[in-house]
Amino acid sequence: MVAFSMRKVPNRETTEISHVLLCNVTQRVSFWFVVTDPSKNHTLPAVEIQSAIRMNRNRINNAFFLNDQTLEFLRIPSTLAPPTDPPVPIWIIIFGVIFCIVIVATMLLILSGIQQHRRCQSFSLCAFRKNEGPSEMEDTEDKCENTITIENGIPCDPLDMKGGHINDAFMTEDERLTPL
Repeated sequence: MVAFSMRKVPNRETTEISHVLLCNVTQRVSFWFVVTDPSKNHTLPAVEIQSAIRMNRNRINNAFFLNDQTLEFLRIPSTLAPPTDPPVPIWIIIFGVIFCIVIVATMLLILSGIQQHRRCQSFSLCAFRKNEGPSEMEDTEDKCENTITIENGIPCDPLDMKGGHINDAFMTEDERLTPL
């Protein structure tokens, strides 16, 4: 690939694979290389090799299924932008969003309660009225306690609305003897 890249540079069309020398080859495909000039017996300048590789970097990456993170040339900046890490961890961002939603929901509930209370005071629409006399239900209970009904000419005692009466017909023997 390096020889191919060098052939694309003007005045270097005669570069062959034998002109690329690999040095310090390891099993992890880590090495450094030099390119020699075919006409003269010396190495080519690094700037010229870097420009040739830069022009064909995508071919080199695609040939070995590499990306800019796995294939790195010394003093050649990567063509892709490096991955960015957020300055704040992701879980803190998610926690902050959820916390803000809870705060906003709480504030809405409080404000709607205050608004309903004000509306209730100004229009007297509230079910729980303050500073008023007894309600209709309380009035009827008071009236029932004071009245004695007469049925078929016989006066009947009113039922105790608050306490109620126990019907002895439905009580068992044990319940009659058990004190309340």
